[in-house]
Amino acid sequence: MAQRKGQTGNPNGRPKGSPNKATKDLRRWVTTFIESQTDQIQQDWQQLEPKDRIVLFEKLLKYSLPTLQATSLTTDLEKLSDEDLDRIVNEILNRQQ
Repeated sequence: MAQRKGQTGNPNGRPKGSPNKATKDLRRWVTTFIESQTDQIQQDWQQLEPKDRIVLFEKLLKYSLPTLQATSLTTDLEKLSDEDLDRIVNEILNRQQ
């Protein structure tokens, strides 16, 4: 019998953030492949034009470094006390010196 939308036969399910078996196996295969081809990869790298190396390097970085998210800080100056405002102004002025 089919389950209704939103229901599962395993209410606990796979823990959040844990890779499924296919992803885990694929990552293991890719790692093994890369480790067995390091000499060829280095030779291919040397044959690339410098601009192509930079493009490839940039593309590879996203797999090793987390993507930075833009942040913003907003402050309602009306809610700050005079002492807080004075402290902020003094801090800014001291950093500029």
